Amino acid sequence: MQDWPSLAVIIPAAHAAGAIGAALESIEAQDYPNLESVIVAAYDQDTAQVAAGHGARVVANPAGSTPVGLNIALQSTEAEVIARVDAHSVLPPGYLTRAVETLLSTGADSVGGMQIPAGTTFWQKAIGAAMASRFGAGDARYRIGGEAGPADTVYLGVFRRKTLIRHGGYDERFDRNQDYELNHRIRAAGGVVWFDPALLVEYRPRDNLGKLARQYLDYGRWKRAFSRTHPGSLRWRQLAPPSLVVLLALAIVVGFWWPPAWLIPAAYVAVTILIGVLRLPGLGLPALGIPPALATMHISWGLGFLFA
Repeated sequence: MQDWPSLAVIIPAAHAAGAIGAALESIEAQDYPNLESVIVAAYDQDTAQVAAGHGARVVANPAGSTPVGLNIALQSTEAEVIARVDAHSVLPPGYLTRAVETLLSTGADSVGGMQIPAGTTFWQKAIGAAMASRFGAGDARYRIGGEAGPADTVYLGVFRRKTLIRHGGYDERFDRNQDYELNHRIRAAGGVVWFDPALLVEYRPRDNLGKLARQYLDYGRWKRAFSRTHPGSLRWRQLAPPSLVVLLALAIVVGFWWPPAWLIPAAYVAVTILIGVLRLPGLGLPALGIPPALATMHISWGLGFLFA
């Protein structure tokens, strides 16, 4: 391809000094021929120092908010194409080149791929397996895969800068869920969000159940805020966790008067255990952590949606 458009990578980062180095190294290894800049919107000094040490252009994000940081970085470049990257992600070789090729060949407004959990500890591996399972992700193609084509959302995203500017950038009201919210606005305006299953980006999951619970509580809370801002936008997979929380709570309470109701939570526990057992041959001991990881994800997300 001739006349590759100029490209800037933007990364919001807070307390990411231990992770952002790997993200930046994966960007340094890309083969894109017209990479203009890598811009890190850093909240803290430690993260800023690591980013600067890798040659990134650092801009301050005193709010520490992800969408605010993304917008600050966006306004700091005139590059024709913008690639949004997470400080805890690792891009595969050729990612930027393939994403821009797809953006140009399809005429899409947003292009992205899959989030591939890649952990090193027991809980990171267990949580990653739970996140990538259908029982944990539903029909979200950016987590379970599928055919290339239009989708409701993708992991990260590569955009024409003019598209982001036209849509007002990221909505700074959404500390979480800002990628989905942006893609929703793009689709609502008649644009196309394109999923490419070949764009496989590694992601480091949380390393304990407490952090996972806080993460998914936030996911549920911000999905509720999103549904209020965009009525009618919810997918079935997003209603499943709050429905599960209500069903389990009712079954436990009713069970004191009608014990067969306790079969419902028992069946849920049995299914999560079965999923873990089935993963033992390929995953090893971390498969034992899949049942509590799934339960933490479902219940925390549901509680966040219902009450947070």
